[in-house]
Amino acid sequence: MPGQGGGVNETEKEPREVSGAADKTRMTSSKSDPGGNQTIFNVFVLVGFSYINELQILLFVVLLVIYLLTLMGNLLVILLIKLNPSLHTPMYFFLVNLSASEICLTSSVVPQLLAHLLVEEKTISTGACAAGMYVLAIMGLTECCLLAAMAYDRYVAICHPLRYTTIMSGQVCALLTGASWAAGTSVGVPLNTWLFSLPLCGSNRILHFFCDAPPVLKMACADTSMIKAVGRMVIVLFTLCPFLLILLSYVRIISTIFKLPSAEGRRKAFSTCSSHLTVVTVFYGTALMTYLVPSTGSTTESDLLISLLNTIISPALNPIIYTLRNKEVKGALRKSVQKSSFSHHWRN
Repeated sequence: MPGQGGGVNETEKEPREVSGAADKTRMTSSKSDPGGNQTIFNVFVLVGFSYINELQILLFVVLLVIYLLTLMGNLLVILLIKLNPSLHTPMYFFLVNLSASEICLTSSVVPQLLAHLLVEEKTISTGACAAGMYVLAIMGLTECCLLAAMAYDRYVAICHPLRYTTIMSGQVCALLTGASWAAGTSVGVPLNTWLFSLPLCGSNRILHFFCDAPPVLKMACADTSMIKAVGRMVIVLFTLCPFLLILLSYVRIISTIFKLPSAEGRRKAFSTCSSHLTVVTVFYGTALMTYLVPSTGSTTESDLLISLLNTIISPALNPIIYTLRNKEVKGALRKSVQKSSFSHHWRN
């Protein structure tokens, strides 16, 4: 589940001008509740990559290129699947939903980050902060479920090929996809609503380049033990449980493949799983680093880099993986290009 990480250490890398901007923003855009210690914030300050100063323009250019490639790559995958009947199969139906979730996830983070790399006061309204967290939570949880559904599809295709069309019917695919989106929404929305209902106090600086649950939770003046416990339970249910289902599916898949009599059959069977397995490795590799590495109590540059991998780099890699490692998608892309060139030739 992408998104969580850290920001820069509040006591070390934060530049003096950002601190001044945060103090100014806090004075003008928040007020104290006379009945208690709660502070009502209108805006937050995202410290993020402020500490790199002279490298912010370079980072802006790099992230802008990656973001545009992510959008174009995932949109291309969606269009190829929609326009080519040969790709109207359960696996690619799930891939369309995965690409859509990747577009939403990265778009909830990158545009705001790009804007902040060009301005001195890196502020974000409370509403925009909450909206970004809703999108991140929903997309992250949904993607975990979609990857598990795709693993189940590969399991049925290889272990039960004769019953594949019966088991993975259109109704079953729609049910699995709908359940994935419903699970992400039904868990992500209440959890973030609960978080933002907690009283906040102290500084309005978020030590991250986007709004994320851990740094916002640190601002809470109330007892957060319950919401932290629920958060850990959600992580286990929606990160580790789908991962274990994927692992179990591939244990069965690999066992079945090794029983195939011909080397060519084994090679073809492995090739049908390679793209999905690569995506799972990238997704869960960064997610497990984010959630399972013990917290040091402060946030560091490594936390920012892991979050960057989760929210920006990983969504950019998925369309590349599915186009370069998948013969069916490459064939559909080649046909679409040839068809487009042929139509253009006859129009001229």
